[in-house]
Amino acid sequence: MTDSPRSTPTYLAAAALIAAGLALAGYLAGAGVARVRTGDRTVTVKGVAEREARADLAIWPLRLVAGDNDLARANAALARSIATVRAFLDAQQLDSAAGTQLALQDFAVSDAYANQYAGAGPVTTRYVIRQTVVVRSTRPERVLAASQRVGELVSAGVVLSSGGEYGTGGPTFVFTRLNALKPAMIAEATARAREGAEQFARDSRSALGGIRHASQGVFEILPRDQAPGISQEGQLVKTVRVVTTVAYGLRE
Repeated sequence: MTDSPRSTPTYLAAAALIAAGLALAGYLAGAGVARVRTGDRTVTVKGVAEREARADLAIWPLRLVAGDNDLARANAALARSIATVRAFLDAQQLDSAAGTQLALQDFAVSDAYANQYAGAGPVTTRYVIRQTVVVRSTRPERVLAASQRVGELVSAGVVLSSGGEYGTGGPTFVFTRLNALKPAMIAEATARAREGAEQFARDSRSALGGIRHASQGVFEILPRDQAPGISQEGQLVKTVRVVTTVAYGLRE
């Protein structure tokens, strides 16, 4: 059966409407994808803030050693060394009135005759006594000055040793007021990150949008003089650093 001449234009009109509808749907879908992709445009930048910080606490271990073939004499020599250290610290104005505390730690006695791993040679000193005087002071400048005159203790007959759990034996300088710096440093790092994002937006001829996500880095305490072999623990003045990472949206 063949279509009548009158029905042919009707079919053509319907087909044209369907084709137009498909084209319009394709255009709208394409425009929607374009909008999604434009909305996903972001720039991720980092902002850095640094401050110089002066230590407000010093911890200085002084490891004393005394030896003798008589245990009582060795112990008396150790007691004299401790008294000499106290007098030395007082002369350096490191006393309780200046925020300084002294603690005696790690008392140990070794007997060469009781050491089964000793060599077969003669024993020159049977008893060796060790003890650590730990100086803890809120006047780190004075501790630094005193540590530079430690040779006076040796001249006075005090035998010192190094090593152990406190490192090399010099003072350790600690900065304890980090929380007071955090708010201002985070604000500064975030401002630096925004400056970088704004520059990127200008270069790409885009408009900077809002923050998509942000993360605060870990605060680091670094040596002020960053050179091989220098640690921040041994420096009175340190550098505090934080890095923030911020992602901003970009608009056309």
